[in-house]
Amino acid sequence: MIELRHLKTIAALAETGSVTRAAGRLHLTQSALSHQLALLEDHLGTPLFERQQRPLKLTAAGEKLLELARRMLPEVEAARQSIARLKAAPPARELRIAVECHTCYDWLMPAMDAYRERHPEVEQDLVPGFHAEPLTLLTELQADVAIVSEAKRQAGIAYHPLFAYEMVALTARGHALAARPYLAAGDFGRETLITYPVPDRMLDLVRRVLKPAGVNPPRRTAELTAAILQLVASRRGIAALPRWAVQTYLERGYVEARPIGQKGLWGQLYAAVRAAEGKTHDEFTALLAEMAFSTLHGVRRIEA
Repeated sequence: MIELRHLKTIAALAETGSVTRAAGRLHLTQSALSHQLALLEDHLGTPLFERQQRPLKLTAAGEKLLELARRMLPEVEAARQSIARLKAAPPARELRIAVECHTCYDWLMPAMDAYRERHPEVEQDLVPGFHAEPLTLLTELQADVAIVSEAKRQAGIAYHPLFAYEMVALTARGHALAARPYLAAGDFGRETLITYPVPDRMLDLVRRVLKPAGVNPPRRTAELTAAILQLVASRRGIAALPRWAVQTYLERGYVEARPIGQKGLWGQLYAAVRAAEGKTHDEFTALLAEMAFSTLHGVRRIEA
């Protein structure tokens, strides 16, 4: 079997032209090197050097082995250095992010890209699927940051405020409700309400406006924001979505928006983390808020 030490021996002999000098380079005695070379030639069944030549001259078989040595030894050394760097470097950190909102990705993905530029060593990943209870993922160590709409008091969980945003009622262009300055709970009772397929407790309009007023309109659901807006535009119903999530559609006149209630309906988003991890995620959560305020329309800071 040809071993790494054999390749080093061939390379040293070829470069020095002398058994004595090659032995010194390899930190071997001359007799040990000669013995190693003899065993290798015996294994291969052919001489590798013409010993009567001074300096030593490779045979055709020796040249082949030298080609292999020159190809393999640099790769082995490069791998050794890479492994040494890995041992010296701090362990890679993973940042797994879970979201409970369908509209988060417009600002979340750019924030992740910006964080990746600052910290390429951090492995970022989105926990797949929609999560109605993202805090459970934190407590079960399946996620490191969760984007949530409420800062519920829970042992072991800390919250970083991100931003507040207005929920607006959306109607088709020219719809009768679009003529009103704002929509009250009763206005929704005569229309089909189009929502994401999530529990009512996650819909601010239902939880905070319609249920307290005893209003229960017929429902229709759609997975995507664009699908909801298409249904609204085609007069299949009305919806309530964050203004920032639909701003481009409003600017194009695709649908119309009105406040919900005289003072408007405002929601909040927070980044939830495990309290035991201290300030580990402070930079990332600050970047989330920074990206939101620089890119989203009409968002506000969350009042204490």
